[in-house]
Amino acid sequence: MLDFSIQLTKDATGITKEHHDRLREAGFDDTGILQITLIASWFNYINRVADGLGVGREDS
Repeated sequence: MLDFSIQLTKDATGITKEHHDRLREAGFDDTGILQITLIASWFNYINRVADGLGVGREDS
């Protein structure tokens, strides 16, 4: 799950069928894979929004 989330964060276009197969081998079904993808993507999105707005930085 963490390897998948890291790949999704660094380069989502690099996600392959093998990533999904490894998640299934670890016990995740399609719903679980969707949830992992949505949660990781949401955190990536919201962190970029916060970074772009300078949230939490002294120079903002």
